Amino acid sequence: MSYTLASEVQFELVVKKSRFIGYLIPCADKSEAKGFIEKLKKQYPDARHVCSAFKCGAHTGLDDDGEPSGTAAKPMFQILQVQDLEQVLAVVVRYFGGIKLGAGGLIRAYGGTISECVKLAEKCPVIQYQQLCFSVPFALENKVRHYCEQSDITVDDVYYNQSNNVEFLLRVREEKIELIKDALSSLTLGQIEWSAGK
Repeated sequence: MSYTLASEVQFELVVKKSRFIGYLIPCADKSEAKGFIEKLKKQYPDARHVCSAFKCGAHTGLDDDGEPSGTAAKPMFQILQVQDLEQVLAVVVRYFGGIKLGAGGLIRAYGGTISECVKLAEKCPVIQYQQLCFSVPFALENKVRHYCEQSDITVDDVYYNQSNNVEFLLRVREEKIELIKDALSSLTLGQIEWSAGK
């Protein structure tokens, strides 16, 4: 199971006078992640590096922001993977303290900062939704709408076609699909036609 965060968390680590300010931020998608990164760059204009890694479904992003390749974003991203975190952005802002840490030191500092953020975070399961598309005779429209309201199911769209049928497009929780399909088949006495959606 994948998890996201209930809210943003922050942790600061100091290694040989370098400051590593870590953030874990829940974000819905790639564009929201990019927006948060830009916001943090403006918030810390004098920082040497603002490194980031995010994981939002099929979209991922890693940016070492000038640190040696593989020493910042990769260890941060690995923490997200190991912790099964989804729809999450990890950012570490670094103020250079004048002492070079070497590749191993950087990997430990960036990965360690995000590890500490994870310890502070309140994780919650990511709810996966799927679309369910079907048509029923026009006479059953109100019955289906009532069932959706009672069952707290989101109706994304309704289409009326020429053959006196009504096509519904629902958004349902992945784990409830079979249960809902069975309930709708019973409710309509089998007068339901499933389709692949719009």
